[in-house]
Amino acid sequence: MQQELKLRILSGVILAVIVLLATWYGGVAFSLLSALIGLLIYYEWSTITRLATEQPVANAIGWVGQVAIAVAVVAGTFRYSLLLLSLFFLVAVGFVLVSKTSRWFPTGMMYAGLTGIALSSIRGADSVGLVAMLFVFAVVWATDILAYFVGRAIGGPKLAPKISPGKTWSGAIGGVVSAVIAGSLVTYFAFPQSVVFVAPIAFILSICSQAGDLFESFIKRRFGVKDSSRLIPGHGGIMDRVDGLIFACFAAFLLAGLFSLIKGGEMTSLGAALFGV
Repeated sequence: MQQELKLRILSGVILAVIVLLATWYGGVAFSLLSALIGLLIYYEWSTITRLATEQPVANAIGWVGQVAIAVAVVAGTFRYSLLLLSLFFLVAVGFVLVSKTSRWFPTGMMYAGLTGIALSSIRGADSVGLVAMLFVFAVVWATDILAYFVGRAIGGPKLAPKISPGKTWSGAIGGVVSAVIAGSLVTYFAFPQSVVFVAPIAFILSICSQAGDLFESFIKRRFGVKDSSRLIPGHGGIMDRVDGLIFACFAAFLLAGLFSLIKGGEMTSLGAALFGV
C-alpha cells in the first residue's frame, strides 16, 4: 500500500510538472500536449465503450478523424480543427443512422476532439492565454480538492448516489465556493479590474467541472470499469484525471464563443473575453 502511494505521488508530481511547463511555454508545446490529451482520451473512450473490439471499422475512422484534428491543433489552424471535428462527427452520426454502430461513437468523437481544440484555444500563445489557462486550472483543482475534503468533513445528502455514491451536496457547494475564491485570486494578481466579472464565470466552470466528473463516473459505471485505463501509474487513466477539466474547458470555450457573438466580431480567446484585453 505504501509503495502504491509513493508511485501515485511520484507520477502525480511528474504529470504536474509537465503540464505546468507546457502551460508556461504555450504555443506549440501546449498545443502538442492538448493534441496528445485528445488522442489518449479517444483511446480510452474507444476501449471503455468497446468500439475498438466490437466495431473496428468505425473505430478506425474515428482514429483517422482524431489524428487529423490533432494535427490541425498542433498546426494552430483553429478553423480547420473545428471543421474537421464537425465533419467526422457527422460521419460518425451517419454510421449510427445507417448501421448498428454504437451511439457512443459520435459522442466519443466530440468528447475527445473538442478537448484538444478547447484546451489549445484557451491557452493560445500570449500572456493573456497563460492567465486564462491558469484561471481554469485553479477553478477545476479547487473544485476537485475542496469538494472532496468538505464532503468528507460535513457529509450530508448525496449528490448523485446512483452515479457516484461518495459525492455530497455539501462537497459540491464547498467546491463551488472554493473555485470562485481560487479563480478570483488568480485574476486579482494579473487583471485586478476583472475580478468581479470572473467570479460568475468561475461559478459556472466549477459546476461544469463537477458535471464532467459525474459524466465520467456514469460512463465507467455503465460499462463496468473501475479506471479509464492504466496509462498513469497509481492514478488510472487520462480521463480519470481530467474529467472535470474537460467539461470546464468545453464551457470556457463556448462562453468565449458566446462573448464573441455578443460583441459581433470574430472568435475571441477566453482570456480576452474574461479580462477585457
